[in-house]
Amino acid sequence: MAAVLLAVLLSVACPPHLFAHDIPNEIVIQAIVKPEGNQLHVLLRLPLTLLISLDFPKRGSGYLDLAYVEEALQTSAAAAANDIVLDEGETQLSPAVSVARISLPSNQSFTSFDEAVALLHGPKLPVETNVFWNQGFFDVHLEYPIQSDRANFSLDVRVAPGLRERLQTIVRFMPAEGPMRMFALSGSAGRVALDPSWHQAAWRFVKSGFFHILTGIDHLLFLLCLVIPLRCFRSLLWVVTAFTVAHSITLIASALGTPPAGQWFSPLIETLIAASIVYMALENIMGTKLRRRWAITFAFGLVHGFGFSFALRETLQLAGSHLVLSLLSFNIGVELGQIVVLTVLVPALTLLFRQSVGERMVTVVLSLLVVHTAWHWMLERGEQLGRTDWPVPDAALVTTLSRWGLLFLLLGGAAWVVVQRWRRPAVETPRAEEDPA
Repeated sequence: MAAVLLAVLLSVACPPHLFAHDIPNEIVIQAIVKPEGNQLHVLLRLPLTLLISLDFPKRGSGYLDLAYVEEALQTSAAAAANDIVLDEGETQLSPAVSVARISLPSNQSFTSFDEAVALLHGPKLPVETNVFWNQGFFDVHLEYPIQSDRANFSLDVRVAPGLRERLQTIVRFMPAEGPMRMFALSGSAGRVALDPSWHQAAWRFVKSGFFHILTGIDHLLFLLCLVIPLRCFRSLLWVVTAFTVAHSITLIASALGTPPAGQWFSPLIETLIAASIVYMALENIMGTKLRRRWAITFAFGLVHGFGFSFALRETLQLAGSHLVLSLLSFNIGVELGQIVVLTVLVPALTLLFRQSVGERMVTVVLSLLVVHTAWHWMLERGEQLGRTDWPVPDAALVTTLSRWGLLFLLLGGAAWVVVQRWRRPAVETPRAEEDPA
């Protein structure tokens, strides 16, 4: 049977009582992966909601008939093995043994490997147990023959691609050496190395940073505001360098766990990012002198770095033991994305300004469009920020804010000194006038 779990959600043969509200907003799959000797143990827990198209035998008003579910359990185990793909290196694995059962929705055995194994190989539920057709769990133990328990294993969850927005897989990986690692994978995560090598981690995070900048509309609009008045790579050098250095500092520092904690911090940063776009666009409209723009860009770059770190924080779990390398790789990806954006923006804007009748008019029109968009973002994010509970000042919060404030002052001062020294023209020693006599 091909992709039975996919058919759960897309098949036209679903029972007539299936409605949209039968599929929860978040579908959570739990997986425990443990290589041991020449076997790879994979314990899976799927909500019965994912298996409704298999039409398990029922009794009464919708309870599973546990006396006659064995055939459906084996079909479900085969579907799980087909749609949750394990690889050893580049070799796709096939399970040799599977044990499956139905569990009550109150069961908590998947908090540890030993408890889950004991459940799966212990006595099954009595046939008279009432388990409603979409409220329990389908549990399965798959055993894969492997070459080595120290090989590079990867996981690709292909369950229900039509509902990727709702699907989340919680993976506990127990390597032969080292502590357990936990992953929270979205339905669109693709193939994930459970114990990545350094080059696997680096490549994943370079791609992540690259596509983040290309899909981050707010960061793209900020870059557009930088390019509009300059439109020359040489003129952009100091401004873009200041932005790059600033967001690299806060990106790395924030990813390492040093920013202020609390639900208020993320909406605050998102609001400030929108405000930075509004400010830069208004500066373009007013025709402010651009000599000190690098300093303003540096300050806003520190804020944007926090925004980059929010995206990085969601995927940093996939770095394995290569944390620092992954941070640097993500930042490299961001810079490559910036270079691509500037390579397109600068010639495009240069051509637009050459073809237009008034340079000042084009600057104002483009900047007004940016202001209109960013202003609405700022209001929406500010409203969300206003609904957030602000922290009560305590010693820990004051210490954290003081450290960041001091860091910002030191970085700003250092940047100003470097730029002033670099820009200072060489002082020529005046030559003495010759005596006419």
